[in-house]
Amino acid sequence: MGFLAPWFLAGLAALGLPLWIHLLRQHRTVPRPFSSLMFFERRTQSSVKHRRLKYKRLLLLRLLLLLLLALAFASPYLLRSIAGMAQKRTVVIAVDRSFSMRYGDDFDRAKREALARLAKVPQGTPVQAVALAGGVEVLSQPAVDAGEARAAIAGLKVSDGRAPYGEFARYLRTLSESTKLPVEAHLFTDAQKTAMPAGFADLRLPSDATFELHAAGARERPNYYVESVSAPKRIYDPKRVRIQATVTASAAPKAVREVRLLLNGKVAQTRQVEVPERGRAVVEFAGLDAPYGWSKGEVAIDSADKLGADDRFLFSIERTDPRKVLFLHSPRDSRSPLYFRTALESSSEGAFQMEARTTDQADGVALANYAMAVLSDAAGLSAGAEKAIARWVSGGGNVLVTLGPASSALAKAPVSGETLGGSRYASRSGERFFAAAQVDQAHPATQKLGQMEGVKFYQAVAVEPGNARVIARLSDQGPLLLEKTSGEGRILLLATTFDNVANDFPLHPGFVPFIEQLSRYLSRMDGAVSNVAVDSFIELRRDSESQGTAEVIDPDGKRILSLEQAAKASGFPADREGYFDLRRADGRRETVAVHADRRESDLTSVAQETLALWQNAPGQTNAAAAAESTSKPWSPWWYLLLLLAVISAGEFFLANRYLSTDIDASEASPQKEAA
Repeated sequence: MGFLAPWFLAGLAALGLPLWIHLLRQHRTVPRPFSSLMFFERRTQSSVKHRRLKYKRLLLLRLLLLLLLALAFASPYLLRSIAGMAQKRTVVIAVDRSFSMRYGDDFDRAKREALARLAKVPQGTPVQAVALAGGVEVLSQPAVDAGEARAAIAGLKVSDGRAPYGEFARYLRTLSESTKLPVEAHLFTDAQKTAMPAGFADLRLPSDATFELHAAGARERPNYYVESVSAPKRIYDPKRVRIQATVTASAAPKAVREVRLLLNGKVAQTRQVEVPERGRAVVEFAGLDAPYGWSKGEVAIDSADKLGADDRFLFSIERTDPRKVLFLHSPRDSRSPLYFRTALESSSEGAFQMEARTTDQADGVALANYAMAVLSDAAGLSAGAEKAIARWVSGGGNVLVTLGPASSALAKAPVSGETLGGSRYASRSGERFFAAAQVDQAHPATQKLGQMEGVKFYQAVAVEPGNARVIARLSDQGPLLLEKTSGEGRILLLATTFDNVANDFPLHPGFVPFIEQLSRYLSRMDGAVSNVAVDSFIELRRDSESQGTAEVIDPDGKRILSLEQAAKASGFPADREGYFDLRRADGRRETVAVHADRRESDLTSVAQETLALWQNAPGQTNAAAAAESTSKPWSPWWYLLLLLAVISAGEFFLANRYLSTDIDASEASPQKEAA
């Protein structure tokens, strides 16, 4: 027995109050008439009788009343063993169906053990089946009929996703809170170390949960696999292609492996590589004679273990001609196209081919043939050319607008429409020039730019940002580089030029990487990778306002988007290994290679000490015994209140009765004396 508020037990001192009141009550004898006292012997009368307690039943009720009152305020509780608790819990059967469970017969064994454990669940106990693969998959809702859970487990298939133990523990906590019942969880897995969360606190289980981990497979499982492939997304000159692959041995001895480079199912090159014991080896392939368009590439090794699914690594590659860049400039400006072309050709490995035109030659240009456009101080654009460029941008084209002396006379920036406030000048002598004070290095166009240390700006055009994003600012806080979207396209606005007159930026080492990153960003080559891991989110449109229709063909050749999803979905999660053919909302077509997360190929098991700590092994009891012996606090508070009411009524009745008797006796005595 315990008390939630034991300090109220100090009220038991009030039990002395009724005793004190009853002892103070004076002994009074009713006078009786008598003829003579001469024959009585005089003696001292004992006072013991005067100190005797009177009305003992009333005193007992008053003492009980105070005692129960103090106990009620102290909030007592009892720990009661709840028999049959096994019928009042939720049993969760979880099966790991991640990529690593493909090793040998680990997955089939886990399913058999899960079904055997499910058969032992007592009838009438709610049971639920879940699976682990890229997250927690609920296979059935908690129900006393185990048929649905049994069918769900029997129909499970191994996946290409990861097993997140942290998410499983969080799911158990959520389930316990929602059902208000203790949880008995059984996890059938290979106890892979890479499935553990970053912090052990993420494995915290509900306080009333019992957990048992059933590890399938051997503790030491050797495995050779292709860990990664580094390949360009696009190639322009097949002779300049370099592809690197990393082959890893997990808990495996040193061995020589044959590594093959395949393109569209055919072996293109073969290499031999020696993989050290529990180590890595890198092999390189030079040159790749790929056909124009998208090709499906693969790096594979000869199989030598029980997990053959990771002996290959998928990637996609596109053979294409160099992308055309349209550079429109003022007829009097010959420096800007020269500096831009030099930086572009020295950094892009033939990815771009620049075509320079003056502003008076812009009318009638087929903009659809260009990956991006640069308007270099193009104040002389005709209204028709500017409208054509604006329509092209809205449909998905990207443009860089630079502002110089000619643009400073305009009220609005060409194409983008930002309000201009004229030129701002700084001296070329002393320290009075402008500098780049703030550069957002998280933006793809400025990731390799740094903070532009040492670059001097002598002239810049004042720009009102409006709803545009400011990427870089000058030392006077004026915008230097801005970005805005227009439909499916992007517009970058630079408040200066590339002519080495308004600034000395073209003479600095950061100019070449800036032009490279900016060109890749505007030509939609930014972030281009040849492969992604399973469960990655692949974007189909830039924002929710994009009006185009997307399309996704899975590795089996089936469309995975409904008509509504094709018109609205921002992307989709790639939940399996293979090649996905995409048509994005802006009309671009692409083949994305998806591979299983290579953390699943590291089959190192979790240390036994860690597993024991997770299961709370010290003092851990089996689930059935723990459920039967579960104790639950029980408070008799309402019963105490009911007993208090009964005793109060009894005390009132007795006190009224005894008090009436005393009054009647005291009133009767004077009447007899008067008679």
